[in-house]
Formats: sequence, C-alpha cells, structure tokens
Amino acid sequence: MGNQHRKTVFTSIGIDTEANKLIEKICKRYSLKKSEVVKLAFGYIDKAHINPADAPESVKSELAKINKRQDDVIRFIRRYEEDQLNPMIRTSHSIAVRFDSTVKEQKDLIASEINISRELQDNVLKKISETFNQHANVINNQAKQINDLTQVINSSSKKQERNNNKLLKLISLYSDLATCGVMDGKRKENLKIEITNLINEK
Repeated sequence: MGNQHRKTVFTSIGIDTEANKLIEKICKRYSLKKSEVVKLAFGYIDKAHINPADAPESVKSELAKINKRQDDVIRFIRRYEEDQLNPMIRTSHSIAVRFDSTVKEQKDLIASEINISRELQDNVLKKISETFNQHANVINNQAKQINDLTQVINSSSKKQERNNNKLLKLISLYSDLATCGVMDGKRKENLKIEITNLINEK
C-alpha cells in the first residue's frame, strides 16, 4: 500500500526550440505526453545500448552489414562442404566403384560357371547318347533331370542377378543420400524411405 501512495518527483531539463518541436510532433503522432516520450526514448536508448552522440547509420551501411553476414554464412557453408561433404562424397564414390567392380566379377564368375556346367551337360548327353543309344527311356529320363538342373542353375543365376541389381540400386541411393546438402531435409527423408523399402523388398 505504501508504494501506491509514493509521490513521483519530477525534474526539468532545458531543450531548444527545435528539439521541443520534434517532441511535440512525436507526441501528436502517437498521442503521448512529453514526459512519456522522454521516458520511453531514454529507456529505448538504454536497452538498445545506443550512444546518442553517434550519428545514425545510413541504409547503405546497414545493407552492407547484412550482405557481410550473408557472405559469412555462404563462406561457412562452402567451408563445410569442402571439409565435410566433399570427403564423404569421394568416399561414397570410391565405395560404389569397388562394389561395382566386385559385382561385375561375381557376374562374370557366375556366367563362367554356368558355361562350364552347360559344357559338362553337353558332354554327358553326348556320352549317354553314344553309350546308351538303345536305352531311349533311360536317356530321356536323364535328359529330363539334366534339364531340371539347368533350370535350377538358370533360376539361381537370375536370382543372383536381381540381388546384384538391388545392391547397385542401394549403393546409388546411399551415394545420393551422401551428396544431399544441408537444406535437403525432405530429399534425405525420401531417400531413407526408398532405401528401407528396397532393403525390405522380397
């Protein structure tokens, strides 16, 4: 209750006619009293740490500061790309090249094994045909078994090829994920979903 009845002590300051006109103009514009204008102005100067003796900076100067900050941000992003992203991209590319080479070697090895297997089958069929020419039923039965074996081998080869293609696709997606920029959050999420779907694909 004591604070409510405390009297406010007013003091006076001397200002010239030009400053008085400026204060009256502000009072009229914002419907304030002169004492309120002075109090608010000094409060703003104090909170903003403004030196009233300093001349106000021009718009050009302020724009130059903003441009400098933008340049600083761009330099930071480029430095980050050079120090962090580019090495990741080079590493991912190196891994992709090695995987591609490994997959190619596996495909060549499988193709070679299939050719050898077919040659062996042809030789077996020729020998069976020459040796058991009179036993047609036996030859037909063995031919059927060999044909089934060929289908199993071909099916295995196709399955291996599908797995290899899936592996190459995963490598490509991981490479795309590694090359995403700082602002590519949505693209990163889409790539992660695509990778998960491909891994879970049967």
